[in-house]
Amino acid sequence: MSRALLIVDVQNDFTEGGALAVAGGDAVAEGITRHLAEHAGEYAAIIASRDWHDADGDNGGHFAVDADPDFVDTWPVHCVAGTPGADYDPGLDTASVTHHVKKGQGRPAYSMFEGQTDDGETVGRILDARGIEAVDVVGIATDHCVRASALDAIAHGQHVRILTGLIAGVGAESSEAALAELEHAGAEII
Repeated sequence: MSRALLIVDVQNDFTEGGALAVAGGDAVAEGITRHLAEHAGEYAAIIASRDWHDADGDNGGHFAVDADPDFVDTWPVHCVAGTPGADYDPGLDTASVTHHVKKGQGRPAYSMFEGQTDDGETVGRILDARGIEAVDVVGIATDHCVRASALDAIAHGQHVRILTGLIAGVGAESSEAALAELEHAGAEII
């Protein structure tokens, strides 16, 4: 069975010191780098996503510009295209990444399946073109973009494994709930 690694949003704004920092984000970046050093050759594709929001406007209501963010539908400004906050965390070595996906350009987007490469290729198309039937999912945040990406991978017909040592979430309870939801949907939690 051909397998891909999906690396979700390991970016400066989501790791320690960022606009929407997740505790343990830097450790996730470093852990994924170690995982790639040992296992990159096992993957038919290694796809990394980044939030890549427009600098102007509220990105379809995603940025809270006229009120405080509710941290459900609206968020502080983060991961603006071309800024240091949108860059990959320096602890993540992207040399093995085969495809870089940008999402959230002018609109809310949580799943990497909503994004595309600079050449216009979607995650679904990348997986289909390579005959990939299984994915390992890692990254940030367990309770938001990891959850959404894994659910979309399941909906796309993939056998999904969540590598829990290589994810970090915003909240403990919401992350546990996300993992329970993913397991119920058919993901393997390892």
